[in-house]
Amino acid sequence: MKPQILEAIAKALVADGKGILAADETAGTLTKRFERLKIPSTPESRREYRELLFTTAGSPDFISGVIMYDETIHQRNSRGIPLSDILLEQGIIPGIKVDTGAKPLAGAQGETVTEGLDGLRDRLREYRALGARFAKWRAVFRVTDRLPSQVCISANAHALGRFAALCQEQDIVPIVEPEVLMEGNHTIGRCSEVTANVLHSVFNALYEHNVLLEGMLLKPNMILSGSTCQTQASRMEVAGATLRCLLSHVPAVVPGVVFLSGGQSDVMATKHLDVISRISTSKPWKITFSYGRALQDQALATWLGNENNYRPAQQAYYHRAKCNAAAVLGRYDATMDSRFTGESTSAHDSDS
Repeated sequence: MKPQILEAIAKALVADGKGILAADETAGTLTKRFERLKIPSTPESRREYRELLFTTAGSPDFISGVIMYDETIHQRNSRGIPLSDILLEQGIIPGIKVDTGAKPLAGAQGETVTEGLDGLRDRLREYRALGARFAKWRAVFRVTDRLPSQVCISANAHALGRFAALCQEQDIVPIVEPEVLMEGNHTIGRCSEVTANVLHSVFNALYEHNVLLEGMLLKPNMILSGSTCQTQASRMEVAGATLRCLLSHVPAVVPGVVFLSGGQSDVMATKHLDVISRISTSKPWKITFSYGRALQDQALATWLGNENNYRPAQQAYYHRAKCNAAAVLGRYDATMDSRFTGESTSAHDSDS
């Protein structure tokens, strides 16, 4: 492990006014999204879509890194150039999703543990040779009055710790993603309580596995009301609760917090990020985004697998990246979205 390399990569990923594109959907997940829009899903169509995003002119001004899926990091464009090299040529850091998904957790009904540790050391070596300089592992926690159980939290925290240690051994920056799901009728207070417990356990596991905190990034959920909760918290309440939780449980030496969108609409994820960034409370780590659908949805709905829509789809992606980059700096204005009328809103779109 070379600490200086890890720290440099982590800092570059959270450079001022930049965030991360999460383009790491599995082939199965992306196929479902394609099918909803009647787009044929083949390795070639999935490559074409990813290449559309990766080659959008001007996007490197707002995107520091891209998380890829195994299929994508092995693909080449029509000229035979690896997609990871296309990113590197633009100054965008290639990354890779390395977990193999959440599976039922034995003895914990309704809960999951993320798998993929078997053979991970060798896979990380391969991915680094293919250009990856950071990797992501996602654990998910379902919220009810009694869930998540401590067994679920402990099992996933342990896996995140082992993942992070193996990454750093190979000079790959780990992005640790413990996601408290927004699905459910829980209050914002319950979300905060669960997230605090999860973060506490995760950082204990990272310490136990001798993970260099200066050479990692945290990808957490924002503190939100459950999607079916009758009382939806305002943007200011979300921002305040999120920062209080992070300040209490995320060590100051962590270089950056890269929020997931977690099922929020594209516009709402931008608005929440903007309010969090605007709050004057001192933040010891950089705040930015690592969004998937919240960056891609409009672009995908514009493209529809039609080559004639290639440029408009890139414009939609560029626009969303630009809006989120502005939000990182606390400079987003809703009028920035006025010409993109197709963007969605959600039940969380309440005034601050």
